[in-house]
Parts: sequence; structure tokens; C-alpha cells
Amino acid sequence: MNQTNNHYVGILASGGPAPGINGVISAATIESINHGWNVIGILDGFKHLAQGDTTQIIPLTINDVSRIHFSGGSILRTSRNNPTKDSRQIKNVIESLLKLGIDRLITIGGDDTAYTASILFKETKGKIHIVHVPKTIDNDLPLPENKSTFGFQTARHVGVQIVQNLMEDAVTTNRWYFIVTMGRKAGHLALGIGKASGATLTVIAEEFGGKSIKIAQIADVLEGAIIKRLSMGKEHGVAILAEGLAEKLSPDDSILLSVSRDEHDNLRLTDVDLGKFLKNEVKKRLEARGIKIIIVDKDIGYELRCAPPVPYDCEYTRDLGYGASKFLQQGGSGAMVCMQSGRITPIYFQDILDPVTKKTKIRYVDIKTESYAVARSYMIRLEGRDFEDPEQLNKLAKYARLTTEEFINKFGWIRTT
Repeated sequence: MNQTNNHYVGILASGGPAPGINGVISAATIESINHGWNVIGILDGFKHLAQGDTTQIIPLTINDVSRIHFSGGSILRTSRNNPTKDSRQIKNVIESLLKLGIDRLITIGGDDTAYTASILFKETKGKIHIVHVPKTIDNDLPLPENKSTFGFQTARHVGVQIVQNLMEDAVTTNRWYFIVTMGRKAGHLALGIGKASGATLTVIAEEFGGKSIKIAQIADVLEGAIIKRLSMGKEHGVAILAEGLAEKLSPDDSILLSVSRDEHDNLRLTDVDLGKFLKNEVKKRLEARGIKIIIVDKDIGYELRCAPPVPYDCEYTRDLGYGASKFLQQGGSGAMVCMQSGRITPIYFQDILDPVTKKTKIRYVDIKTESYAVARSYMIRLEGRDFEDPEQLNKLAKYARLTTEEFINKFGWIRTT
């Protein structure tokens, strides 16, 4: 053992929970202690440090963390506190860390936490070496080789199990489910769950080409899918909706009028009842034409975030925690660690920040890939070819209880998406 115990490593988790946080804490703690360093667990992310409170910490030992990688949640808890909005809070964080003797810091979190870590790296001017471990079930951080962020694989796995049960219920009771999944900026989780479960269709913001979305457009897609299923003799189905659709809605859409924003200036998507709103809108449309369909709205997200990690994330987070400690041991700082071709690789903060927004770059679903094409091929929804076949077009219009011309006027825009 390298006895260099004059160094103190602080570890904190910030942002929403994700399966595998404890795996990072465990591996980073064990590797740091084996190197002769002291490890301090910081409770509740930046929340207390931002107020200058240095009491909310726990010393970590190998015995404390040796088997926690199997469990969900975070032994250090987490919070969404954003000290970058107030220069005084950033100063408090830095002064608190130095007061605790912490000269090495490991942050675990998503894009907002990565941004906070980059600001701390800049402001501490080398006094504290900082490394970030990317965590988010949204899978929207720009990792090389399209590597998933930790927690995503577990969240998708648990989400698929939930959706499979609801699909069976939909068949048994002849009803539709509109299921909203987490994914603030990108549709990876919704698409991953929908594709793996074989849901009827998945709707993500990326398919609208980065343009502002009208709630009526989403309702059109859902209504069209229901009509197409009816034309196939089926009254049931499951639609997966990415919550990030709400982020792309036109500001004048009534659904957003009373929605507040969080510490990171993001819409509080939990206040946007997207599934319920779309359920009511689609039912109203169909009932106006005498079509009776049972629709149930369901949100899944909180059920996924603290699930016990699947073996993939257990292994992955051990790699990342070990790699974060090793990076610091080698004198590294100012980077996010990731796995690339089986090797721990740093991506420096200046390379992950968007030059325009100055925030962490977002990895969106690339709808031009074959992976997306496969997902789309197995969905049942209105497509361009439905409008090209006169027989099919007449059939759909009949089940929609519209004339062919009315059907084209109402849904024709879909063939260009």
C-alpha cells in the first residue's frame, strides 16, 4: 500500500438517482483507501456545502462500502441543489471542501452536475483535483463509442418488465396505455423500453426534427395509431412517450402555462401531466366521431431510479469508480471518466461543453441510424405508405369515421415525418 494519507478524497452524488451510484462510491472508496488516501462521503450532493455547512459528511471505510454495489439508491443520498446560480454558493462549496481538507473530489451525476464540476475545476485553480463520473438513466451524455451512461441499462430493464405487464393487461382488458417515461432532453430511455418490450409505438421529440412541437401533433400520432390498430381488428395497444416531448412543446401550449422550473432552470416535468392531457385529448377526438376506446395514462420513472443494478451496471460502475480514483492518483483533473475499448478514458470538461450554451453537450437519439429504423419498423402507427395505397387509405378513413379527404387533411402531415 502506498501510504500517502495526507490526501483526502471527497465523494458526492448529485441530481436524480440512478442504479449503480453505490457501485461507483464503493469502487472509488476501496481504490483510494488502498492507495493510502482518506475518503470522505459528502451527504446530499452540494446542498450543505453550498450553505457553508461542513457537518454533513461521513468518513468511508472499506467495510462501509464492500458490498453496497448490489444495492440501488445512494448511501450518500443526493440532491438537485445547483450552486452555479449563485457565486456565493460556489465560494461556499470551495471553502467548505478546503476546510474539510479535501483536495480530491469525485462528483457523480448527469449533465448539470458535470457542468457544476467544470465550474469548480475552473474556480479552484488547481487547489482541488476534480473528476466527474457520468450518471443518468436518460443516457444523454456524449460518451465515446455510443457507450451508455451507467444506470440506463438497469432502468431500461426494469421499465421493460413494467411495460410487459401493462401490455398483457392491455390485451386482457381491451384498452390502451399511454406510458410516459423519463428522458428530459433525449428519447433514449423511452425508445429503449419501447423497442425491447415490443410496445405498439414510441414517440420521442427527436422524430420532430428539433422543431417546436404542438400538443396536437402528438395527439395526431396517437390517434392515428389507434385507428390503424382498429383497422387491424385490435382495440388495445401501448404507446411509450418520452417526457422530453414536453420540453419541445410550443411555449403557448396551455399544458405548460403553470409549470415552474427547477434549480437548473429546467421545466419541472413532474408537473406536466403529459399522459393524462393526451389521454383526454385523444378520447375527446375519438368520441366526437362515435369511437369508444379505453385509455389509461401511466408515468414510469421513479420506479426505475433506485432499482438494484443489473450485472452490467454493477460491473460498469466498478470500472468507473476505480477509474475515477486512478485518474486522480495520476494527477489528473478537470475531466469526466468513461470506458473506451475496455480502457478508462478521460474526456476533459472543455471537450464536453457546448460552445454556445456553455452547458454539457446533449446526446440525442440519432433517427438516421439503422438502430432507430429497426425500432420504427416494428411500430404500428401511420406511415407514409398508408397514404400511398388507395385501398389502405380508404380502410383507415372508414375506421376513423372520416371521408378519405378528411383523413388526408387531418393526418396527411404525418407522411412527411
